[in-house]
Amino acid sequence: GIAVRDVAEVTGFPEMLGGRVKTMHPRITGGILAVRSDPEHMQALVQHNIAPIDLVVVNLYAFEKTAAKPGVSSEEIIENIDIGGPTMIRSAAKNFAYVAVVTDPADYAAIAEELRANECRLSETTRWRLALKAFATTAAYDRAIANTLPGLRDGDGREPLPAVLDIRAPRRMSLRYGENPHQSAGLYATGPEGAETGVAGARQLHGKELSYNNLVDLDAAWQLAREFERPAAAIIKHTNPCGCAEQETLSAAYRKALECDPVSAFGGVLAFNRALDGETASAVAELFAEAIAAPGYSPEALERLRAKKNLRLIEVSDAPAGLVVKSITGGYLAQTEDSISFDRSKLSVVTERSPTPQEMAALEFAWKVAKHVKSNAIVYAVEGQTMGVGAGQMSRVDSVRIGASKAVLPLKGTVVASDAFFPFPDGVEELARHGATAVIQPGGSVRDAEVIAAANRLGLAMVFTGIRHFRH
Repeated sequence: GIAVRDVAEVTGFPEMLGGRVKTMHPRITGGILAVRSDPEHMQALVQHNIAPIDLVVVNLYAFEKTAAKPGVSSEEIIENIDIGGPTMIRSAAKNFAYVAVVTDPADYAAIAEELRANECRLSETTRWRLALKAFATTAAYDRAIANTLPGLRDGDGREPLPAVLDIRAPRRMSLRYGENPHQSAGLYATGPEGAETGVAGARQLHGKELSYNNLVDLDAAWQLAREFERPAAAIIKHTNPCGCAEQETLSAAYRKALECDPVSAFGGVLAFNRALDGETASAVAELFAEAIAAPGYSPEALERLRAKKNLRLIEVSDAPAGLVVKSITGGYLAQTEDSISFDRSKLSVVTERSPTPQEMAALEFAWKVAKHVKSNAIVYAVEGQTMGVGAGQMSRVDSVRIGASKAVLPLKGTVVASDAFFPFPDGVEELARHGATAVIQPGGSVRDAEVIAAANRLGLAMVFTGIRHFRH
């Protein structure tokens, strides 16, 4: 219901240069920057027919969202650097004594209410708070540009790592404690302001307060579940999968995932790559679980799961790939996300026997799961279902043994994925002893020939990926 005018009508000057020049004009900046208590300023406004502007509301070009788009060109990134918007924001924030500046849609309702209650005026306290937020907004905006531009090279190629690692993440919530009760902790969300993506930006729909460990496990579960195209379920315990499955329905995927290791699944964290339906929720409700991540929940699913008052339910929107950052004493390590896709055309069959179609389907599934298991990682699987997981051992043959010992389903006819090469034939000999018939691994060991010879002797099919998936 607010009457509006085009900027060109206010400035008396047409928009030009394809929209690059629009608000940078004395009738805009003068109306914002004029000090109302200064007679000379007010006389200048009258002399030049400039109306004072009391409220500035700006939504900047979505630079970070644009820069994060897959395949975006350097030209499009640069064109989404807002010039007039930050100028108006900074002008209004500088003149907060007289002008209010709004940069966050989350503030609209409260500001509108204050304006209605106070004859279209905002208090000095509100203007000061908004000014601080505005300067933080433009600082973050400029920081995003400064971090992105050094990575642009000739053409559309971009360096994957910034020259300076600049981490800015507003605290989204304080947590009761960290990994242990004597540690303080908080959740900090990165990405564009207001972008609620990934586990950090998830919406909690039910249950107790999320803990530090819940969030770590939820992220591990979500990353695994989103690997798959068909309906998939992942059950995580202490960041490692204790069950994962991909089936034609979500309920079937959950039941297959649970079959892998129902003992370890007790008290675990679950993730699904589809909205949770009532049938799946009914099955999940029979398990004691700490938390669930899914892209959505049907009304029936919510009704069933909310009966468990402590079960944490979060709704997650996928996040664009970004840097993976870890702290070490004195600094940080950063790397690009391990997001390489499985490509059958790049596999090398290195044994006398090639995998059957059924084995190849199982190998692909196992390889996707192994990427999310802590090294040394071993995954026994059939098509669409994990059968045993060996994680985090100091020797690969021990991971092979533990993966088999954890299995509650028969391992005869399974395949095995190994996140890195087998350094000795003993790992291959051990998995064959438990009934596995095919293996997928990166290759690259100085003893590859010995490992391949052992596989041939045992009648195994083996493929090399040439890609390693360490997860420390």
